[in-house]
Amino acid sequence: MFYVYICSMVQRKKYIEIVKHLSKKEFTILIGARQIGKSTLLKQLFEDLNQKGETVYFLNLDRKEILDELDESPENLFKICPLQTDKKIIVFIDEIQYLKDATTFVKLLFDEYSDRLKIVATGSSAFYIDKQFNDSLVGRKKIFQMGTLDFEEFLIFKGRNDLVEEVLKLKNKKKQKSIQENVLWAFMDEFVNYGGYPAVVLENDIAQKIELLKDIRDSFIKRDILESGITDETKFYRMLMLLASQSGNLLNVNEISNTLRMTNATVENYLYVLQKCFHITLVKPFYNNLRKELTKMPKVYINDLGLRNVLINYFSPLEQRADKGMVLENLCFRLLFERFDQDQVKYWRTADGNEVDFVVETSYLKGFAVEVKFGEQEVKSSKYNKFIQNYPDFPLEFWWWKKMELLF
Repeated sequence: MFYVYICSMVQRKKYIEIVKHLSKKEFTILIGARQIGKSTLLKQLFEDLNQKGETVYFLNLDRKEILDELDESPENLFKICPLQTDKKIIVFIDEIQYLKDATTFVKLLFDEYSDRLKIVATGSSAFYIDKQFNDSLVGRKKIFQMGTLDFEEFLIFKGRNDLVEEVLKLKNKKKQKSIQENVLWAFMDEFVNYGGYPAVVLENDIAQKIELLKDIRDSFIKRDILESGITDETKFYRMLMLLASQSGNLLNVNEISNTLRMTNATVENYLYVLQKCFHITLVKPFYNNLRKELTKMPKVYINDLGLRNVLINYFSPLEQRADKGMVLENLCFRLLFERFDQDQVKYWRTADGNEVDFVVETSYLKGFAVEVKFGEQEVKSSKYNKFIQNYPDFPLEFWWWKKMELLF
């Protein structure tokens, strides 16, 4: 009950974006992994609009009688949520992917009733696995993707708005140094160990945090497996654990196939499902010279570090971890992924072994690059002369643990 109460009081950043979109004709679709707070955000919107006197309805498709009614015909929606003559109604639908044909449902209602109806829906996994979804609903919907809490939201959920203000002052260079620096890094250490699932963040007991993460691993990811039609649960988990242990590495489908004794087609299918269920992200290579800049293979990252760590069963303060470099690189990926679109964040690698961890293209052939090192003493800029010379419009930054820029 405490978790539900706190979540209902705290607004995610995505809330503001969706509020702004309510006035648009397009339907609003909020997607993301299970247990990240999509339903809570939907309920917050419903309650706020209800208090303002809007005509709003909330439907949870976990209720079989509602689901059956809507599966029979999309227009049965109006038996539950009557249309108004003088104003548009707003219908909130939680877990829309449970419909037999969510795409046709959205398409028909938009085409026939969008002048009198606005739908705001959430969807996890299977809803987005439909390969036809994007193409068939062009112009009819706007998709918002939400992840687990970022570090700023993490601090807010911890009740430390004062630290958020402190970070903002540092970011705006109103302060050069913070007396709260040690506290900030202690929270960041917790963030990289246990991640940003809201229930995990709100739980203070370490053993219970790990149990909650195990439940996400064993119960909620299992639902993704079942709903995506995968039949061999064991192989799927084995591959996910392998990816977690190799986060930040090149993704070689042939190598995974040989290691786990799967066909390439099975590996590709599992990767597709993991991306569409929002558990992993593949980062593509950045290149100008296809012959010299070696590979078309992506690098793989786990979207939440708590999930990564429970998959390999390894929780420890970052500075004491054997995989601290890998964890820090995954954190830096997450920080960049929060600030830029997925197709803007790439990596650079050449045939003769030169590599830069991240290249961010903020505009056409311009941006910046990031190389991650655990400690400042590991930085040797001369190693990256080839990149610096070839890409002067992508100034190279070095990020390391406890560098203040990581906080913002």
